[in-house]
Amino acid sequence: MRIDRLGDLGTPADVLRSVAGAAAQRRLPPPAALAGDWFGSAAVIAPTVPVRAIPPAEAFAVPPGDRGDAIGGGWIGYLSYPDAAADGRAARIPEAAGGWTDSVLRLDVDGCWWHESLSAAPIAIWVAEALSSPAPLDSYEIDWEEPDFARHQAGVLHCLAAIGAGEVYQACVCTQFTGTLRGSSLEFFADAVTRTTPARAAYLAGDWGAVASLSPELFLRRVGADVTSSPIKGTLPLCGPPKELLASAKDVAENIMIVDLVRNDLGRVADTGTVTVPELLTVQAAPGVWHLVSTVAATVRHEVTNAALLAAAFPPASVTGTPKGRARQLLSQWEPRRRGVYCGTVGMASPIAGTELNVAIRTVEFDATGAAVLGVGGGITADSDAKAEWQECLDKAAAVIHTGQFPGSLPSGPPERERSTAS
Repeated sequence: MRIDRLGDLGTPADVLRSVAGAAAQRRLPPPAALAGDWFGSAAVIAPTVPVRAIPPAEAFAVPPGDRGDAIGGGWIGYLSYPDAAADGRAARIPEAAGGWTDSVLRLDVDGCWWHESLSAAPIAIWVAEALSSPAPLDSYEIDWEEPDFARHQAGVLHCLAAIGAGEVYQACVCTQFTGTLRGSSLEFFADAVTRTTPARAAYLAGDWGAVASLSPELFLRRVGADVTSSPIKGTLPLCGPPKELLASAKDVAENIMIVDLVRNDLGRVADTGTVTVPELLTVQAAPGVWHLVSTVAATVRHEVTNAALLAAAFPPASVTGTPKGRARQLLSQWEPRRRGVYCGTVGMASPIAGTELNVAIRTVEFDATGAAVLGVGGGITADSDAKAEWQECLDKAAAVIHTGQFPGSLPSGPPERERSTAS
């Protein structure tokens, strides 16, 4: 293990652009990045990572570390939401992909960058040279198409009927924005992270395409034997008073039902009596919205692998429903398109620092041709209003699509076509 202090190199977006440009010049695989609150740091960037498709069962298969002051490197990647949709189509990009990095650039919470290497290798000369000269801004443009308002409303009504029939108590019904990217997916991510500062952002790319996750939500953090999950349920536009969330019976019910589901999921692998809820119903800001957030904690034995932990808890409780199995079955009938990476997870498993995974919401999936997919959704309970649920989807998408407010965002109908640009 080697750790070298680098000092003030700029923002995560600055550093990501610099190493991306240098990697491209050398025809190396592109960088991968985590930005926000990861491993007690503000950003973690791997200068070049060969991200390749793998079997889903092999994702994050790294022995859990427990060191709190360094990361060093590890496996960084994603795991898609596993279920098909009503159209029965195959996945647009690999169901799981990732790659190993021996070294990372880490930004601590005080604004200092560090180079860390698992093998004690010094910083690569090309990386050091890239960091000494700012990279020019790249460009991107995404034309977004109208989401399917009618199909989303039908799904919500089907869900309300299933709740009334006692089949489920809650389910997360989703829709999708689709678009076409011209330019750089990395620049889209760098721009969006700078604008919105999400807590659990992540980016990785390969010849299959790219994933740009602007998630606010922690799925799993594992440090040695300690596991935590912080499900989000309950949403209000950021312009509204946050106390309204705590006063909303619907939002509180959403959150508490999902907390119980997370407790059940972690209880499958946790030591008996160790599952606790240290934080319940706190209001936190996320890009464009307020959220209700809770935290569930548990202790697991060292011999419980990450694969076993994922088998117990994946896909994340907050994007499925209760009971989880039946909700997943019904969602596959109600939703016309496969979710893909959306509602799966993106993150990193380090043999030094442990494992941290987000819930891949506010996440854009790009295939090799530039086709873009953004999923959005919300938890449906007996108190849900279908048009209000549509508006919640628009509120969540707005910060990602970069419109602030959709011209057609009134509950009576779908939004008009929008374009987002950066240069």
